[in-house]
Amino acid sequence: MGIRERLSGNEAAAIAMKQINPDVVAAFPITPSTEIPQYFSTFVSNGAVDTEFVAVESEHSAMSACIGAQSAGARAMTATSANGLSLMWEMVYIASSLRLPIVMSLVNRAVSGPLNIHNDHSDAMGVRDAGWIMLFSETNQEAYDNLLMAHRIAEHKDVLLPLMVCQDGFITSHSIENIELVEDDKVKEFVGKYKPEHYLLNDKEPIAVGPLDLQAYLFEHKKQQADAMKKAKNVIKEVSEDFEKMTGRKYEFFEKYKLEDAEVVIVCMNSTAGTSKFVADNLRKQGVKAGVLKVRMFRPFPAEEIAESLKNVKAVAVLDKADSLNGAGGALFEDVVSGMFVSNINVPTVNYIYGIGGRDTTSKEIESVYNDLQKIVNGEKIENPYRYLGLRGEN
Repeated sequence: MGIRERLSGNEAAAIAMKQINPDVVAAFPITPSTEIPQYFSTFVSNGAVDTEFVAVESEHSAMSACIGAQSAGARAMTATSANGLSLMWEMVYIASSLRLPIVMSLVNRAVSGPLNIHNDHSDAMGVRDAGWIMLFSETNQEAYDNLLMAHRIAEHKDVLLPLMVCQDGFITSHSIENIELVEDDKVKEFVGKYKPEHYLLNDKEPIAVGPLDLQAYLFEHKKQQADAMKKAKNVIKEVSEDFEKMTGRKYEFFEKYKLEDAEVVIVCMNSTAGTSKFVADNLRKQGVKAGVLKVRMFRPFPAEEIAESLKNVKAVAVLDKADSLNGAGGALFEDVVSGMFVSNINVPTVNYIYGIGGRDTTSKEIESVYNDLQKIVNGEKIENPYRYLGLRGEN
């Protein structure tokens, strides 16, 4: 039986870290993720964990410390947001290229400039191709659960890639929700001990970390990373199934909300899924066959599976909470339509950029998206698939 609590998303993340009890946590404060290392530092000071907490001078140093610790054979974790992730960008790539299963809690926030401390997904989208597994979380519960599964996924011998768990800044990170925690002993057993095969402090096997990797080998090493990312899909599936057996909470690559007979579908990530489900429920009462596909696993991207789930839909809208500034839609849209094209599935699909810098996205605006999809179903020609939702001065 789980433990019922009321926690913010940041508190939930910190408690998950406490239950995991990593060897090293290195972090630097940045809104809205600051509370995670702040809460965790209290667990360190009161002896609830035996983690080595490293208070560094920057986020670049935070990831550097995690890389050093993980290379030495320790289990390392961190947390950051937005500009902090940008500052550690160099080390984010190095962590994945060294195949170090570091786990990071990323509290999504707009990347400057101009300065904005509120939620969108520009930070996560900026590192989407950095070689990290990326799990997105609609609720505080999901952020907590994803963190409990993270090490089992990242440390698997077929994977060995770092993993970030994303949640929406302030929307979930600072909002208190009912949550069910797993008992400490069950978490300890589920996560298991970290037993790396190769590490710097193993005196029986001297190794070098981060050597020069020129033309003769780098290409093959990048292919190995790509192969590991593909293999991560099966590992994520297996770990999620084991988690369901322990808790009763079921997680798949993506959630199919009323997709069985849906004609108009919104594809989205994180907390926006809750609003979209609310609107879909209301439209169902009016006879509109509305559905939602909520992406949980963004990297590796389940392109084939999403295409299969959308093949019988009449119109799709993909919502991106970050603008790729490329004139051709957001990152989630590009991945979805690419998967559909490769699978020879031709469903009218439009993109909406929304919520930039924390702009509120109301149920009325989500309903307007479904209304637009209804028009497409009824024969309206798609003049422009690249759209904005909730932008002042536009209908």
